[in-house]
This record gives sequence, C-alpha cells and structure tokens, in this order.
Amino acid sequence: MQEYNRVSARLQASLLFLATVALLVPSAIKDVGGDSAAAFTGQLSVGLSVLLITAYALSTLFSLKTHPEIFASAEHGGDDGVPMPIGVALGTLAGVTVLVALVSEVFVESVQDAAVSFGMTPAFVGFIVVALVGGAAEMASAFSGARKNRLDLSVGIALGSASQVALFVAPVLVLLSYVLGPAPMDLRFWPGAVVMMLIATLTASLVTNGGRSTWFVGTLVLMVYLVFAMTLYLLPPSGQ
Repeated sequence: MQEYNRVSARLQASLLFLATVALLVPSAIKDVGGDSAAAFTGQLSVGLSVLLITAYALSTLFSLKTHPEIFASAEHGGDDGVPMPIGVALGTLAGVTVLVALVSEVFVESVQDAAVSFGMTPAFVGFIVVALVGGAAEMASAFSGARKNRLDLSVGIALGSASQVALFVAPVLVLLSYVLGPAPMDLRFWPGAVVMMLIATLTASLVTNGGRSTWFVGTLVLMVYLVFAMTLYLLPPSGQ
C-alpha cells in the first residue's frame, strides 16, 4: 500500500477537468452555420486559451506561494543525500531539458516513420506511439519515484505534465499561431479524442481520490488505457 497527498492529486485532476471542458465546448458547438463559423471558433479558442493560461498560473501561485503547506509530501522514501545547490540544480535542469527535447524530437520522427511502415493507423500513432515516446523521460522519472516509494513525485509527474500540456502548452500554441503559424489554430479537436480525454480525467479523479494505491489500482488504470489503444489501433481510416 502506497500513500500520497491526495490534495495535490485532486488539484491536478481538477485542472485536467477544466481543460477538458474548454476542449469539449468548441468541439460540441461546431455547426454554427454561415460565414461566421470560422470567426466564432477562432474567437472562442482565443478566449478559452487566455482562461486556461490564467487558471494554470493561479494554480501555480496557489500550490507554491499561498498554500504550500497543504501540498506537503506523504511519501516515506529514504533520504537521497545532500541536496544540490539551487544554481547547479537549475543549470542542470536547463541543460537536460534541452537535450531531452532534441532527442525526443528525433526519436518521435523516427518512430512515426516506422509506425507507418508497420501499418499503424494515424490515430494510433498520434495518440499512443508519439505520446509514449515523447513522454519517455517523464515516465522513467515517475517509475523511479514509485520504486523508491515516493508516490507523490510519481503522481505529480503524471498528472502535472498532462495538466501543463492541456492548460499551458496547447493554449500558448493557439495564441502563437496568430503570429508564427501559417494559419490560426483553434481548440476544436476530433470529438472522439475529447471524449477519451474526459474519460481519462474522470479515471484520474476516481483513482486519486483516496490518497493511496495498490498494484491492482494501477492495473485498472492500464486497462482503461489499453481500451483506448485497442480502439485507436482498429479504427478505420474513415473514422479518423
């Protein structure tokens, strides 16, 4: 039985649910009709992007500045030794981040070509293969933390990285697309993807609500993931 701070996990799950709502609305209201449809979707996506970035910034302020005491770790792992000086730690983090980003980019492109040659569907490659390869470094850190009984670190990496992409990276890409991109990007996605994200968010909320976990809880989460993977692998091209 491993325990972790459920307050932190619930905050990340709540942020994911907020992001899911913001993605669900443009995807659900897509048949506006007339020439105003594109303008409506673009304006709505920009407004939602600003809201999501604001929510992400406020959540960071809440967890790190105003209420850090309620996010105290529940882990029981051993001491890892003398902490690294903050300057060295930040420099190491910056260097490793750049290296991981470069390696991941090359790796993802190679895997995409290999997946197509193996006959994998574009949906499976995008949702499963690229996501797994791109998040390999994060998953390795999460596995390492769990093996050391530092489940707060593992849960924080898993949910934190997902909420960061949903509430910060995607909205920033929408805003930057009006400056750098060949065409504006919006938050309207394939409805099937939004439904899967909603189910994944609800699953994360359910399994993290108790603040403790066992191996069978992890098995159930993996089964949900495999349901998505099997569906996307067998999805005909017309459904993508």
